[in-house]
Amino acid sequence: MKKLAIAALFVVVGTAAMAGSYVEPVVEPEVVVAHSSSSVGGVVIPLLLLLVVAAAVAS
Repeated sequence: MKKLAIAALFVVVGTAAMAGSYVEPVVEPEVVVAHSSSSVGGVVIPLLLLLVVAAAVAS
């Protein structure tokens, strides 16, 4: 009788443990926001370069 009770216990525990199948977790992609530089940043460097070239030519 004890063996039958233990076998029934294993069946109940085994079915509860295997009740669901494996489902892959849903991972939402991380949103990366790229900050664009302003249009002034693209003008400053050429102006500085022009200023350096003009100073070199003037001396």
